[in-house]
Amino acid sequence: MEIVKGAGFIPGELLAKINSPADLKLLKEDQLEQLSNELRQYIIDLVSVKGGHFGASLGVVELTVALHYIFNTPYDQLVWDVGHQAYGHKILTGRREVFHTNRIYKGISGFPKRSESEYDTFGVGHSSTSISGALGMAVASKYQGLHTKQHIAVIGDGAMTAGLAFEGLNHAGVENANLLVVLNDNCMSIDPNVGALKEYLTDITTSHTYNKAKDKVWELLGKISKFGPNAQEIASKVENAVKTSLLKQSNLFESLKFRYFGPVDGHDVVRLTKILSDLKDIPGPKLLHILTKKGKGFKFSEEGNETIWHAPGLFNKDTGEIIKVSPKSPQPPKYQDVFGHTIVELAESNPKIMGITPAMPTGCSLNIMMKAMPTRAFDVGIAEQHAVTFSAGLATQGLVPFCNIYSSFMQRAYDQVVHDVALQKLKVVFCLDRGGLAGADGPTHHGAFDIAYFRCIPNMVVSAPMNEEELRNLMYTAQHESNTHPFSIRYPRGNGVMVDWKTPFKLLEIGKGRRIKSGKTLAILSLGHPGNMVTKAIETLQEQGVEPAHYDMRFVKPIDETLLQEVFSTYSAVITVEDGCIQGGMGSAVLEFMADHEYAAKVVRLGIPDKWIEHGEQAELYEECGFSPQQIVEAALTILKDSKSKPLTKLAN
Repeated sequence: MEIVKGAGFIPGELLAKINSPADLKLLKEDQLEQLSNELRQYIIDLVSVKGGHFGASLGVVELTVALHYIFNTPYDQLVWDVGHQAYGHKILTGRREVFHTNRIYKGISGFPKRSESEYDTFGVGHSSTSISGALGMAVASKYQGLHTKQHIAVIGDGAMTAGLAFEGLNHAGVENANLLVVLNDNCMSIDPNVGALKEYLTDITTSHTYNKAKDKVWELLGKISKFGPNAQEIASKVENAVKTSLLKQSNLFESLKFRYFGPVDGHDVVRLTKILSDLKDIPGPKLLHILTKKGKGFKFSEEGNETIWHAPGLFNKDTGEIIKVSPKSPQPPKYQDVFGHTIVELAESNPKIMGITPAMPTGCSLNIMMKAMPTRAFDVGIAEQHAVTFSAGLATQGLVPFCNIYSSFMQRAYDQVVHDVALQKLKVVFCLDRGGLAGADGPTHHGAFDIAYFRCIPNMVVSAPMNEEELRNLMYTAQHESNTHPFSIRYPRGNGVMVDWKTPFKLLEIGKGRRIKSGKTLAILSLGHPGNMVTKAIETLQEQGVEPAHYDMRFVKPIDETLLQEVFSTYSAVITVEDGCIQGGMGSAVLEFMADHEYAAKVVRLGIPDKWIEHGEQAELYEECGFSPQQIVEAALTILKDSKSKPLTKLAN
C-alpha cells in the first residue's frame, strides 16, 4: 500500500512545525497551550473520519506535550500503559504525516511499538505493564551508571487495578532508581472504574484536609530548581510535608515508599511543565497524581457517554453524530450481544448462574446482565487473574460462574485456569470473546492461541460455535447439570450469520461434532465461525464440479473420534480450517488422531501461521493468513490435484 503523507489533514500553525520533540522544545512556554489545542483538534479531525481510540488520547494532550517538552526523549524513557492514550505521543514523535494510516492494514499501529519508533520504548496493548517495564529500564540505567537518565510510566487509574501494577509499585519502592509514575486519574478505563482504589483516589481528590495543605507542598516543590545543590534538602522537606500533613490521604503510595505528589490539574500544560521539571531533580521513585477528563475538548464526549467515545468509530465532529451505515435488511447480531442476552435468559431459569468480567462489561455485553441482575454480575476491574480465581471460589459453593474474558486477555490468567479451576475440576464456564483475528487492534489483541493453550489442559472442554444458535446451545450445555467440567466457548469479534438467532435451547452431546454435508474424495473440517467461510468456498467448488464434505467439529476437546473415523475411512484428502494458531490447534488434534490410529491421508491445515499477524480488517487478515473463502477453494483444488482420488484405509501393521 502506498502511503500518502498527510492525506489532506492540515495541522495547526505550531503543530505543522513539530516533527520531533526537539522541535517542540524550541517553543516558548506560553505557546504550549496553543500547541495543545492544535494537537487535540488534529486528533479530532483525523479520528472522526478514520476511526480509532479517541477519548483517552484527548484526555492526555497537555500531559503529552509537557512530558516531551521537559524530558529528553527518547534518551529519557517514556512508557505509555495500554497505548489508547498515545495518539498525541505518536503525532509529536515524527508520525504526524502518516498518522492517517493508524490501525489500517500495512499502516502504523494503534499502540506504541518498539519496531515502529525509537520513541516507543516499550510495546503495549494489554494494561498495567508500564510500571514494571519502566522500572526494569530504570534499574538497568542505574546498573550502567546512567544516574541522570529518567524513566516515566504513564498509567491510568483503571490500569492501576491490575495486580501487575501493584507488583511493580511494590518492587519500585525498594529500588533507588529514577522512576516517575504518572497516575492519570479520570475515573474511566473503557467503562467507569470500579473498586476500592477508585474510592480511595476519590477521597484524595475531594479531601478538604488535603487541598488545604496542597498549596504549601507545591510552594516548596516550586523552589527546588532555584536551590541547585540544595535540591535534595528541599525535596526532603517536600517529602516530610506530604507525610505529616497528608498521611491519611496518601498512605497507600507512601507505604510503598513512593514520594506522592498531587493531585494536580492534568489540563494545565504550563503548570505541568513546571511540576515535571521540578520532579526531575528528586531522586528515587515518585508518583504524580493528575486529574484529567477523558475526551477533554470534545464537548459531545465530555457531556455524553464516555464509554461510547472510547472508540466510537466514524463520527461527525461538528454534531457528535456517530456515523453508522443503515443496512437495507435486518443484520445478524454481534456474537457478544448473543452472549449478553443469552446469559440473562439462562440465569432467569437457573439461579446458580453468575456473570464475571474483568473491566469489559460493554465490550463483552455482560452489561446487559449487570443491568437486569445487578447482584449476580460482577465487573472486577482490570484483573483477569482475580476474575478466574474469584470464579473458582464461586464454583466451590455450587454456583455456575460464566467468566467472560477476551481470548488474548485470558493469557494473563493462564495459571489460574490451570491451578485454580481445571486441577480442582470446578465448573467454570469461560466465554472467550475476540477468539481469532481481532482486526485493527493487531497482534496484542488477536485471540490466536486459546484453542492450543486450553486444549492441553486436563478436565477442560474446548468448544467453538459456528453461528449464534450454536453459541446459545453451547452456553446452555455448559451450565446444564449434566456437565461437571470447566468449559470454554470461544467466538470471534463482530457479527454472526443468523438474523433469526433466538432459537430454543438444545442440549448438545459434549465432544460430538456434526456432518453438515457429505461429499466425494475431499473433506473439509472446520471449527467455529470459519465454518461459514467453508460454506461459501464449497458453493464455489460445486460450481466447478467439486463436491467436498463439510464437518463442523464443534469441540476440539474432547474431539469427536467417531466423526474422525468416518472422515479418514472415507476421504483421501482432508483440509482443516480454524481461526487460531496452526501449532497445537484443531488441525494438530486431527493429525494426532490420524497418527494414533494409523490412518494415511493428505492433510492440509489452514489457520493462523507461526508468525505475528499485524492489524487490519478481519477480511484482510484472513487473506494474509490463507483461509479466506477463495483461498479455501484454492487449497481444495490443489490438494485434489496432488492426492489420489481413492479413499485410503488404515495402514498395515
